[in-house]
Amino acid sequence: PAARSTRTIVISGVPAGLLQDDVMADILTIHFQMSRNNGGDVEEVTYPTQNKGVAYITFEDQEVVENVLRKDQHLLQDKRLPRLYPLSVTRCCQHVSSSLINLIVL
Repeated sequence: PAARSTRTIVISGVPAGLLQDDVMADILTIHFQMSRNNGGDVEEVTYPTQNKGVAYITFEDQEVVENVLRKDQHLLQDKRLPRLYPLSVTRCCQHVSSSLINLIVL
């Protein structure tokens, strides 16, 4: 399988302090598994992290990362949340060489 860092995305804008951490991790998992969010099988959700409102999501398949990043806007929606929360989704860039990033972009 592809390296873990290439199968991981960084989510920011997670509403902190509203729900218990494990509940929020569940909501994030559901969101990123839904096909309407271009999602797929989630291997692991890391939440909470050292940064407030930030989570890491690792997918089983690297292709899902590309699909998720292509979606214009991710709105976190759940009946346990008071409203929709826009999420910022970025690639996890640790240990990725610039030449590899160029390959992905081209």
